[in-house]
Amino acid sequence: MFTAVILLIITGMPLKFPNFILSRFVINFWGGIQNSTIVHRIGAGMLIYFMIHHFLYTVLTRDGRRDFWLLIPKPGDAKDIVHNIRHFLGKVPDKPRFGRFSYIEKFDYWAVYWGCIIMIGSGLFLWFESIVLRFLPKYALDVAHEMHSDEAMLATLAIVIWHFYNVHFNPDRFPGTLLWWHGQLSEHEMKEEHPLEYEEILARRAGESAEVTNR
Repeated sequence: MFTAVILLIITGMPLKFPNFILSRFVINFWGGIQNSTIVHRIGAGMLIYFMIHHFLYTVLTRDGRRDFWLLIPKPGDAKDIVHNIRHFLGKVPDKPRFGRFSYIEKFDYWAVYWGCIIMIGSGLFLWFESIVLRFLPKYALDVAHEMHSDEAMLATLAIVIWHFYNVHFNPDRFPGTLLWWHGQLSEHEMKEEHPLEYEEILARRAGESAEVTNR
């Protein structure tokens, strides 16, 4: 998915800021505006595929349904935010104890989810504008253009500021991890970042061991 997003950013931002010197360089790199648009649509196709795949995963698989439910914001997340702020300010010694997903990861997830709905929906309007104009007035395309352009800018800033800090520049993470590649956390990382999930795993294993022993 990150490949699709990178393609969309490096081909989309020059269209938003065409007079910027770097924009002209990027457009020329792809061989002109037409080729740059084609690459942008390739990235869009990849993003649509990943979103459909993820949606089916959350609907059709047990793990997907479990994770989707756990990613829904709950009142405890607000308490964790307040607790974390107080921890940063030195008011409390311990960090909040997170389960499988912290409020940071939930924010990341729903920002992407909502952003993809807006970007894909408005992008399809712009991609198939001749079909859209058969059924809707031109201002529908104008609205779609503004939505697509502004959401793209918001998404880029969110990635550069919020996501990059949490994944790369956070002192606990710098300069980054390969978690995105292999999906594995060490026992130490589990204890530090997801202690409630770690305790659930230990309790489940203890229960399974006791069940085997009693047979």
